[in-house]
Amino acid sequence: MKKLLILVLILNSFLFAQTIKKQVDKQLEEKALKAQMEKEKKYAKEQQFYQTDDYDFKSMEVDPKSLKHLPEIEEENLDMDDVYN
Repeated sequence: MKKLLILVLILNSFLFAQTIKKQVDKQLEEKALKAQMEKEKKYAKEQQFYQTDDYDFKSMEVDPKSLKHLPEIEEENLDMDDVYN
């Protein structure tokens, strides 16, 4: 009777360990899948950024007539040859 009980306990422990291993594997797989999905979202966002067909550059153009009221900026002498001598 004791041998049968020990045999049943051993078999149950193997089945329980196998069930736990499957659960852990499933959790790791789900975690890896979520990480890969985040990478794919980032990649899709970057690809959308690099495709210039979607941009409207006409709205960012500056009208030269609107710049007439700005003062002229005087150029400074930026010759730095004497610094290195």
